[in-house]
Amino acid sequence: MAQMTGNEQFQQWLAQINQECGNFAARPLEGEFSGHLETGYAQGLKLSTVTTANVNLYRTKNEISKQNDSWFYTVFQLEGQAIIEQNERQTVIQPGDITLVDASRPCSIIWQQRSRQTSLLLPRSLLEQQLRVGESHCVQRLGKNLPMVQMSHRLLQESMNNRELSGKESEAALEAIVCLLRPVLQQQEVTPSRRDKQFDKVVQLIDSHLQSEMLRPEWLANETGMSVRSLYRMFANKGLVVAQYIKNRRLDLCAKAIRSAADDEKLAGIGFSWGFTDHSHFSTAFRQRFGMSPGEYRKRNR
Repeated sequence: MAQMTGNEQFQQWLAQINQECGNFAARPLEGEFSGHLETGYAQGLKLSTVTTANVNLYRTKNEISKQNDSWFYTVFQLEGQAIIEQNERQTVIQPGDITLVDASRPCSIIWQQRSRQTSLLLPRSLLEQQLRVGESHCVQRLGKNLPMVQMSHRLLQESMNNRELSGKESEAALEAIVCLLRPVLQQQEVTPSRRDKQFDKVVQLIDSHLQSEMLRPEWLANETGMSVRSLYRMFANKGLVVAQYIKNRRLDLCAKAIRSAADDEKLAGIGFSWGFTDHSHFSTAFRQRFGMSPGEYRKRNR
């Protein structure tokens, strides 16, 4: 029997994702793709464990329109890291962390290294019985050091390993996970702290100077009256790296510009207008984020 090519393995993995987890699109990233999917059904618990590397899995309005979206993906990170984006918010989750992803909104998950995570489907109705669900709850990193997060991980593992759960018991486990996460999520509804307000101010400053060559961590720290070390720590507390955040914001706007650019518009000029003065660096960074060169991206999005 002939061995499958890398592209055939990728397509087979994506087909499994679409069959078991809902409608998604995907694109391989730089490096060798690997992907494996395990699914489990413990009565009322529907679980999917993805082990993969070098791929971007995402949902647009097109994928969302093809199916029921009345749930949330509760993502339990087991190994490696994942970059998750939704509602113009980005977070990086590490082993032991948890985050929520709304199935009714576009989202993106990027695995740039070997990663393993379990997604548990939470019915929207169950979550809304416990707390008011809004955009603020999605793609927030619930850190592994929080006691309720640790207990949720243990309960998930126990439920996954117990094949004898009855229907009522699995529903009780699902409700228990929601109850454990509720106080962590509710903490996000309080009045923003001084630190959160300062972070918002920095993000706004970044967005207003994305086309400027002077936009660097040192300049940001000076403009906001903090040390560079404090700036790095502020972003790290959000699961982010400041320089990577700036680069990704620029690349996202480059991609948006490319989608609407005329056929004869120079790609190097688009990159330059968003702070990429070296075309080779721009092309490499673009490929790392979107899995293809700017030219290939333009062809696909005409």
